[in-house]
Amino acid sequence: MESKKIVAILYGGRSVEHGVSINSARNIFEYIDKEKFEPIAIGINTKGKWFLTKGVDKNIEQGQPLGLILDPEKPGFILMASGDRLKIDIIFPVLHGTDGEDGSIQGLIKAIDLPMVGTSVLGSAISMNKIIAKRLLQEAGIPVTKFIAYHFDDQKKIKFETIKKSLGLPFMVKSASLGSSVGVTKVSRKSDFKNALAESFKYDQEILVEQFIEGREIECAILGNQPAEASNPGEIVISKKYEFYTFDAKYVDAEAVEIKVPAKLDKKSVKLIREVSLKAYRALHCEDFSRVDLFLTKKGKIYVNEINTIPGFTNSSMYPMMWKERGISFSDLITRLLTLAADRYAANKRVEHDFQSSLKF
Repeated sequence: MESKKIVAILYGGRSVEHGVSINSARNIFEYIDKEKFEPIAIGINTKGKWFLTKGVDKNIEQGQPLGLILDPEKPGFILMASGDRLKIDIIFPVLHGTDGEDGSIQGLIKAIDLPMVGTSVLGSAISMNKIIAKRLLQEAGIPVTKFIAYHFDDQKKIKFETIKKSLGLPFMVKSASLGSSVGVTKVSRKSDFKNALAESFKYDQEILVEQFIEGREIECAILGNQPAEASNPGEIVISKKYEFYTFDAKYVDAEAVEIKVPAKLDKKSVKLIREVSLKAYRALHCEDFSRVDLFLTKKGKIYVNEINTIPGFTNSSMYPMMWKERGISFSDLITRLLTLAADRYAANKRVEHDFQSSLKF
């Protein structure tokens, strides 16, 4: 009988989305097929310290401190108190936002040469930065909203009237590399502007100011590599008491949104959304899975808002819901993701890392 693969679920992290990560990881730990996999939980606290925890627990520091083994033949983690090696077959990062979804953790995992679920360094980094992602999507001919980018050092150059003339009112101000609507403000009048800039720069060195789109909030789930497949689109209908899809609307207020899976759309729109989502997924070098967020206007115009390379797995998350609508259960979805990651890791082993030359050193 084949032994179970040991899956390390990474959660928490140094991110404003720390709590969301815990909720996502808790579901993955619960629903993973325990006849095929043995899950272990590794929590990262808000200061960046790593712990082996008993299940997914918000009290991460109560776990056992971990260290890193930098051995290419036996990479992984070590229990600091005992010195025992922690055996791991595959890593499933469930880290949203900064230091978890931006290529940082992905680079560490790649360096120690362990299989990992999800997009690698390049795709994670470019997808997380909304400015870079939008520029690459534009280059690929994928429609995105009009935007202007600013660095923290450019603050004196940021003028309300210039933005208003270029983008119109209202417009959105966003931190460049965050998720879950943290650091996001809708600006409808000049008096909102100063606070909006302060809020976005509070969380990032770069911000973008973008055109506000009056339209439906559409999401599409992507799964796989060669080839990837798209789910039917879902829709998030936001309560009128919210000006946009805020953090509280996403995670705090249970009555803030109505989720429709699948979205009520005509066949032409469904086809276009799926095609554009797959094209965006490929353009940003995503792997294994991602969620594409889009806007759909009354005139049928589609804009890609952003791509989430580690979409939420909470009880209210759209990604697993959209695959459940296609007949893939939560447990089966996790199994698919782990299988995709293992296959991709094995396929990448064909790439040589040693070059024999006449160079003397």
